[in-house]
Amino acid sequence: MEILLADYVIPVSGPTIRDAGVAIDGERIIDVGDQNYLLTKYPTAIRHDFGAAAILPGFVNCHSHLELTALRGAVCGTENDFRSWLLRVNQLRAEAGADNLLRWAIAGAREAVAAGITTLGDVGRFGEIGLSALKEVGLRGIIYQETEFSPDNRTAEADFRKIAEKFEKLFNQRSNLIAVGLSPHSPYTVSSRLFELIAEYSIINRIPIAVHAAESLAETDLMLYGKGFFADIFAHFGFEWDSPGLSSLEYLEKTGVLAARPLLIHCVNVNRAEIDKAGAYGASIAHCPKSNAKLGHGVAPLEDFLDSGIAVGLGSDSVASNNLCDLIEEARFAVLVSRNRPQRKNFISAKKALEIATLGGARALRLENEIGSLEPGKQADISIVSFSSPAVQPVNDPISAVIYAASGRDVVRTYVAGKCVFDRLESKAAIA
Repeated sequence: MEILLADYVIPVSGPTIRDAGVAIDGERIIDVGDQNYLLTKYPTAIRHDFGAAAILPGFVNCHSHLELTALRGAVCGTENDFRSWLLRVNQLRAEAGADNLLRWAIAGAREAVAAGITTLGDVGRFGEIGLSALKEVGLRGIIYQETEFSPDNRTAEADFRKIAEKFEKLFNQRSNLIAVGLSPHSPYTVSSRLFELIAEYSIINRIPIAVHAAESLAETDLMLYGKGFFADIFAHFGFEWDSPGLSSLEYLEKTGVLAARPLLIHCVNVNRAEIDKAGAYGASIAHCPKSNAKLGHGVAPLEDFLDSGIAVGLGSDSVASNNLCDLIEEARFAVLVSRNRPQRKNFISAKKALEIATLGGARALRLENEIGSLEPGKQADISIVSFSSPAVQPVNDPISAVIYAASGRDVVRTYVAGKCVFDRLESKAAIA
């Protein structure tokens, strides 16, 4: 048994506690409270006192692409539009090779855990790469096996057999910490018939699915009008694809995908009625504000997500479109961009931002019964953020200090299922 002590414990599901701690036994939290109470109740427990710090639930990154870690900085900066970026990413991924992608995926997982991230919803064309990276580092997560480019209904049956075979192979490699799912990539890369087959397969077998949806104006042009970049690509390669004349979320409803309760990634170009309908189906949203901004897609309506009650968490997306896997920075950016949105009605608070980065993400991945807050009985997925940096001091409000002043680089220790998977002091010693 261990007791983690610090100036602050921020449970997220309840009020912040001053001079407090968290008691863990094995993989679970058994108690949360002030230091005197815990030390009296558990006098023989091993104690770790982090002093000027906050003990938090581990951050939940709902959307990443670990296999693209090798492409950090290789794309954005030279490509000035989504079309060029997408083509370049696919080219570089194909050229990189599996061994190189795995090596960098492990590095990406280490970056995540060093920033206090304990759970990832990772989408990969090569699902076994993301799964191997999570296992290597000791992270929790859901690995979503992604479809290949398959927009033509004429090949849907064969395309489904391929993705089902990959999924079943991946499913046999799952663990207590890692679940597996499917990712029919997006409305502009998956045929309507393939969407229907995957949705049916997901519903029957209770398989989680994740879909990039309503991300860009190019996607909107294709779905509503059958025009633009993607339509040109289809015509060039002879793919058979007719515009449905529907928005992306309407299309996902028509093909049965919303009934599978998907994790919807991005949702930049959506209206309130669509959000409400997706929520009614039980879908959730991975909000990726930095990636949306870097690729010039616009500002997703986070305030509407929250007002609708749909489960929403944060995603870093790949470091090819973000450059960092840091949920503290993602939460800060989400708040600031939302407050600056012309349609804003209210200010999203730092407290709400922290909730989205932890418990919100757990809800979006349907893991809220196990992770996302510091409560007795939940898994001991914990991050500890130091307040010792001059950039964070003085600490007048610990939640504001985390969201507005700290970063992932202030995380000093990370636990997953009660196991210390990152310690900054040990990491520095190893580097030295």
